[in-house]
Amino acid sequence: MLWTIAVILIVLWAVGLVSAYTLGGFIHVLLVLAIIIVLVRIIQGRRAL
Repeated sequence: MLWTIAVILIVLWAVGLVSAYTLGGFIHVLLVLAIIIVLVRIIQGRRAL
């Protein structure tokens, strides 16, 4: 579930970069959130092993 959300946020960020109209820093905030979610998921996964 978290991976799906992260991928969607990264795709939205990429679309925002190539489009003429962006939502300002909001897309970049979403990218940062996606990266944080992925990192937390990886760290928790490694602790569980």
